[in-house]
Amino acid sequence: MKKILQVALGVVTGIGGFLEVGSIATAAEAGASFKYALLWSIALGTICLIFLVEMTGRLAAISKHAVADAVRERLGFPFALIPRVAEIIVNVMVIGAEIGGVSLALKFITGIEVRVWAIPVTLLIWLAIWAGTLDFIEDATSLLGLVSIGFVVAAVKMHPDYHAVLHGFIPSAPRHDAAHYWYIAAGILGATISPYMFHFYGSGAIEDKWGEDSLGANRVTAALGMSFGAVMSIAVLVCAALVLAPRGIEVARYEQAALILIPALGRWGLPLFAGTLGVCCFGAAIEVSLATAYMAAQTLGWNWGENKKPDKEARFSMTYVIMLLLGGSLLLTGIDPLKLTMYAMALTAVILPLIVLPFVVLLNDQTYVHEHTNGPIGNTVVIVTIILASIVAIVTIPLEIMGGG
Repeated sequence: MKKILQVALGVVTGIGGFLEVGSIATAAEAGASFKYALLWSIALGTICLIFLVEMTGRLAAISKHAVADAVRERLGFPFALIPRVAEIIVNVMVIGAEIGGVSLALKFITGIEVRVWAIPVTLLIWLAIWAGTLDFIEDATSLLGLVSIGFVVAAVKMHPDYHAVLHGFIPSAPRHDAAHYWYIAAGILGATISPYMFHFYGSGAIEDKWGEDSLGANRVTAALGMSFGAVMSIAVLVCAALVLAPRGIEVARYEQAALILIPALGRWGLPLFAGTLGVCCFGAAIEVSLATAYMAAQTLGWNWGENKKPDKEARFSMTYVIMLLLGGSLLLTGIDPLKLTMYAMALTAVILPLIVLPFVVLLNDQTYVHEHTNGPIGNTVVIVTIILASIVAIVTIPLEIMGGG
């Protein structure tokens, strides 16, 4: 049972990290604008993420340290502070985008505007975190998130050109609108390698009391959970390429992305899209809120734990309350949820080098992981990710100005 729950943590992290508002937006826009040409960016991000999530779980299982805690202890508080502040700023935007995704799902069903739903949705997310336990959140989100398989069903039913799909996994230069192409690629990487996933996954592993005997299951969990999310994200891109691209429809609003299931699933297409968007964004909002609370508590040396009563871990609990209030308030300003999503994903790509760099130190330090240090492949993946993230960080803002923002 313990191993099953461990795999559940990986699946929920995969759902929340992939098929949520960021991945749906970037994948749909990629398919609508460039058909299958950007599938390689999902695959590349997924490979990097599988290795980084596995390292996060290994660090937690052996050292009993989450990433933020270990960075503060090993590299010092000043080094830890700047990345954490950057993450908090980005996470406020991400939470706002996720609340916007749930509100949009409700708008599709009821016709009531997004701003009306912002406060009720924020309160419902808070209630789920406040009253729930980590096991409840993992199990409920994992099961409900399986509705996203509808995207795979729709993609298969529309009979894509599989040769063209496979060709999309080979990196290539764009044939038109290069700035927009690379801007979306950066957004996909930001949506895929989401820093909050490391805090949620590692802290959840500690709360679930992983040990050295969990390392094998951790590898399976990382590969299975992240791959599951990646397949769903790929299916969104394929559906958009088949439905939106031939009609010349670019994803300027989520209402356009909502069309992608209708040709394959008929009258069930819009309700299924709304249900998937709502469930996955709800789960992701919980993840990001908890991840931020974990990260802040570990950086500042507070007690923390979702499985403990909120009044016993008051500062930890107040952190996710404040994050939800800040994220929800963004929607009250009238900002378009799609634009908020794309800005958040682009900024996530910018801060990635700061987040990934400590993995080189921590996972090669025998003080923390004993004999379970990184091998050559793991270190190569981390270094490649840092280089890739650094390039993306340098070019994202100019690309946002030229091609996306």
